[in-house]
Amino acid sequence: MANATDTIDQGAADATERRERLFTRINKAAVWLDALGLGWITPFLRIAAGDSVREQFGELKRVLIIPLTGILIFLAAWAWLAPKVQTSLGAVPGPAAVWEQAVNLWDDHKAERAKADDFYARQEERNAQFAEEGKTDRIKWRTYTGKPTYIDQIFTSLVTVGLGFLIGTLIAVPLGIASGLSRAVNGAINPLIQIFKPVSPLAWLPIVTMIVSALYVDVSDHLPKSLLISAITVTLCSLWPTLINTALGVASVDKDLMNVGRVLRLPTRRTITKLVLPSSLPLIFTGLRLSLGVGWMVLIAAEMLAQNPGLGKFVWDEFQNGSSQSLAKIMVAVLTIGLIGFALDRLMYALQCAFSFQANR
Repeated sequence: MANATDTIDQGAADATERRERLFTRINKAAVWLDALGLGWITPFLRIAAGDSVREQFGELKRVLIIPLTGILIFLAAWAWLAPKVQTSLGAVPGPAAVWEQAVNLWDDHKAERAKADDFYARQEERNAQFAEEGKTDRIKWRTYTGKPTYIDQIFTSLVTVGLGFLIGTLIAVPLGIASGLSRAVNGAINPLIQIFKPVSPLAWLPIVTMIVSALYVDVSDHLPKSLLISAITVTLCSLWPTLINTALGVASVDKDLMNVGRVLRLPTRRTITKLVLPSSLPLIFTGLRLSLGVGWMVLIAAEMLAQNPGLGKFVWDEFQNGSSQSLAKIMVAVLTIGLIGFALDRLMYALQCAFSFQANR
């Protein structure tokens, strides 16, 4: 009888231990899910693991039901008010019309990709026939030159903002570290920050266009001039939040920690990598998130003004087109821009969690 009781107690203890390990894994996963904007999945995982349904339903209501309710109210108000507003292109499109144009844009993309695939298939077949006939001098390889689709415009904008953000980060982080460590450097840089930070991308764009056109003569197929102009404009407008937050983060490092580095006679490079950067990473990433958001907004304006390929040019072209479907397509682009901006912010927050070890807390 005692052995049976011991066996039951041991089994209960093992089950409790397994349940605790499972909840530990769920809690760690919850950090990443929250960082990616998927925090509503966590209550379902906890319910599946045996947690209180009532308690988790309260959490689910906070992270999923209430936000969805807000979205549904917005869609209902949009659908009700849109037909009441008449423009030169007709009534403002409602959610159904915008969704229809989103599907049409996707179908256009698939049709254009099918044309490209057919083009390359015919080209390979023709060149293979020339090779069999020994007419190698007639073999030619051409790139498909069809019009860029809406999806192509999205990827062009993402590449452009990524390049501009990368250049800005490579400039802002070292300058921010130097500014945070040295009062002299901070005194020299601060007036420039105050002067150039408020400058609009519309003011930078003509200057950047002229300078790039003058200096970038041997244009590479992999780096078109239009892409470089937009990227540099993004850099000039978006590097300031990263620079300011990096300098603030470095200047806020615990003085006792810096004194320990001096006592150990750590070289400057090791002091920065071992003491300064780990302590200031949260603020640096805050600056990076702000810079990426600013860069994404600046890019759309730059593409519209300069007529460079991307979502901004798509919006402007549809505005100039003036067809009955143009307004719905513009609203598709607006929603796309917003969703991509949200996704980029979540991506940066996930990187912040990874590099500042928040996921392990």
